[in-house]
Amino acid sequence: MEEKQQYFEEVLRNRYSCRKFKGDMVPEESIKKILEMGRLAPTAKNKQPFHIYVVTKAEGLAKIDEVSPCRYNAPLVFIVCASHDEAWSDGVSNSFEMDASIVATHMLLEASNIGVDNIWVEMFDRKKTKEVFNIPEGLMPVILLPMGYSDTSASPMHNTRKTLEELVTFI
Repeated sequence: MEEKQQYFEEVLRNRYSCRKFKGDMVPEESIKKILEMGRLAPTAKNKQPFHIYVVTKAEGLAKIDEVSPCRYNAPLVFIVCASHDEAWSDGVSNSFEMDASIVATHMLLEASNIGVDNIWVEMFDRKKTKEVFNIPEGLMPVILLPMGYSDTSASPMHNTRKTLEELVTFI
């Protein structure tokens, strides 16, 4: 598949959560580019408390199917994890989930930018994910990011947005 650069606003307006992927594998060069944009994501105090697992082999994808019903035949799944202990904390709040979310957002937007369709999945069994992927103690799976190329019948499910007036208050 040929990568296509887009203007940032187009990426934001056109990206949607793909729920039906073809089996075509994402090229290694694209995977590395997506990972690099995640690496560049800002984290609280630049602690970078995240680790990303890249799942592309049939055995690993079968394990993803054990922990979530939301792979949608994607040939690539990133497991974005973060460490509670390594993240910034003030004793009350901890940034590990926020940091992982920022990383995942960078990855999704870069994937969309280069023509790789994707979906953000939070519906998965974290405990079982840790077990089946042998994720070390102290590292928590936060988000699954299935990616690939959309099937021709895939389309956005949620395409309506509230107005700015409903979402924003100027004070």
